Amino acid sequence: MPRLLYVYLGRRILFTVVLLEVGLCVPVVMTQLFHYLPSSAVRSGLLMPALMGTLPTAIYLALPMAVGVAVALEFSRMAAEGMIAVLYSLRLSVLSICVPAAAVAAIAVVLGYWVSIVVAPDNVGQMHDVIYVIRNSLNHRMLEPAQFYTFDNGARTLYFKRWKTEDVVEGMFIHQYNATKKEEEIITARQTEFRRNEHGVLLVMTHGSFQSRPNGSNEIRTADFDQYVIQLDMQGTNGMPKRGWRGVFEMPGAEFLAAWPGRNGQTEMIADWMSEAAKRFGIPIMALSHALLAIGLVLTLSSTTGRNATTMAALVAIPVIHIGILIGTESLVRRDPFLVFLVAVAIGLEFIVALALILRQQARFVVKGKGGRDRSVPSGATASL
Repeated sequence: MPRLLYVYLGRRILFTVVLLEVGLCVPVVMTQLFHYLPSSAVRSGLLMPALMGTLPTAIYLALPMAVGVAVALEFSRMAAEGMIAVLYSLRLSVLSICVPAAAVAAIAVVLGYWVSIVVAPDNVGQMHDVIYVIRNSLNHRMLEPAQFYTFDNGARTLYFKRWKTEDVVEGMFIHQYNATKKEEEIITARQTEFRRNEHGVLLVMTHGSFQSRPNGSNEIRTADFDQYVIQLDMQGTNGMPKRGWRGVFEMPGAEFLAAWPGRNGQTEMIADWMSEAAKRFGIPIMALSHALLAIGLVLTLSSTTGRNATTMAALVAIPVIHIGILIGTESLVRRDPFLVFLVAVAIGLEFIVALALILRQQARFVVKGKGGRDRSVPSGATASL
């Protein structure tokens, strides 16, 4: 096949892949963000970490389906316009026609593995950090007025009436137990500013009063203040507070492989590791299997003159297979870790079927051409010749 034609078909397929990838990833990512993030997440600065924690995973999970559908669309167009018949008449084999699509699929496979092994593990933890901050109310800009919030395992309760600015509130009320002084304390302030520092958030309260009652005493001591400062363990300038756990999905490459719990490990740990391994190492290679299956289905189910409308089967088969294998890696493998071999068999079977369909089209006949010369053509091109 001439180089110019290779570049033309490859660019068309690549452009379609990009469009489909955007169309697949945007709804998934937006759904995740709307599901986990409240409306106050924008002003609290949690939107970008959540986006970076979600997008890489969505990219490598959706990329194989985008490649398969893009190849099916392009080859269906070529069949409908009679372009495949023209390529056959130029004595180009089926394998030659597959080269541009296979090249784009190979690039997608490399990109998918890079994202799944390196990029996604480095960023996915940000989404879980955001969820941790939201569930524990650790970002002061997400606090809602006229609600009670507890911190330090219930030792401190915070309440305020209204926001004045994005960092200043009015009508602060704090009830806390001071374990060091062994006393119960109530702090009220007319105005309070949340100031972030390296260690968390400082509450700078002005024009308020301080009440305390020691343990075992009914005596209440009261004092007024112009300014009073306490420290809260919330999101500071050093980033989001760290969780007390780390999942296998956050471990890149070699660290992930070293985290294999072994056959004698806990079933839940094995299931988590197997499920993550199936997604990381099984999903990206499907960009190539989907592309080859799309080619095989289109060439088999459509005539080279484009008169057969059954090519829609390729557009349906690729998403169904991809979603089915994704469900298998997430649900079946988590139920029984060693069902990962069933997922591997499904991917391998797709490769076998795809190659069988393509090689069947590659089979050649010897037909009598003009001038008494014999020439060989793919069986699918016989009708057009």
